[in-house]
Amino acid sequence: MELGINNKVAVITGGDSGIGRATAKLLADEGVKIALLDKTTEQLQATVADINKIGEAYPVQADLRNLDEVKAAKDQVLEKYGTVDILVNCAGITGATGDFLDISDEEWHETLEVDLMAAVRMCRTFIPVMRDSGWGRVVLVASEDAVQPYTDEMPYCAAKAGVLNFAKNLSKAYAEDGVLVNSVAPAFIATPMTDAMMDQRAEKMDTSKEEAIATFLKEKRPHLELQRRGKAQEVAAVITFLCSQQSSYVVGANYRVDGGSVASISL
Repeated sequence: MELGINNKVAVITGGDSGIGRATAKLLADEGVKIALLDKTTEQLQATVADINKIGEAYPVQADLRNLDEVKAAKDQVLEKYGTVDILVNCAGITGATGDFLDISDEEWHETLEVDLMAAVRMCRTFIPVMRDSGWGRVVLVASEDAVQPYTDEMPYCAAKAGVLNFAKNLSKAYAEDGVLVNSVAPAFIATPMTDAMMDQRAEKMDTSKEEAIATFLKEKRPHLELQRRGKAQEVAAVITFLCSQQSSYVVGANYRVDGGSVASISL
């Protein structure tokens, strides 16, 4: 399938690993020029070097909790490439977990800052560039938790529900300008974030990581029909489609890439 995005410019946040990295590699393989944003240094550089073996990537270090750094990132990308056609927001953290009554305001704020407000800042900064050119694709990474909440992950669930609503709102606001906004909702993907979760679970249970994953699937994700962690590439494939010319009639949609984990027919 010809995706029609050769020589487009994509900005990808959370790009040094996981879903962001996998998406960058797929888009680069389609001829897209990639600006990878993350707050890391060494890992970001390593990922860019890897992507440059198949295409073109450029590292931009930025803390998305800081609006000035987001604006500086835009200036760097425009100086490098002159425009931006695609924005994929993958940056995120698990945030505070546990009993609701034990989670502080500060912990709530941290999760919301990274998982919701970072997407707000990125869209507010980069959508005007796409609107000016009359063509754009925005994909925000949400989560199954947005529609199927878990009581021990309330800040994360609330933030991701906000991402879904935000994406739908944006899609209505800017479709007439040629900027198509959609979201993707993964579930239990093999990424550094879920690796850390499973490492903690294994340590707490005094068992292997493999056993921790198996018991997590059985106890915490009983509706995940495929009974395995997803692959970052499986999410990236859907994101890549949504970034392409082939998604020209897809607006305000949420694509679940969750192995069946969400038990209902909700978004």
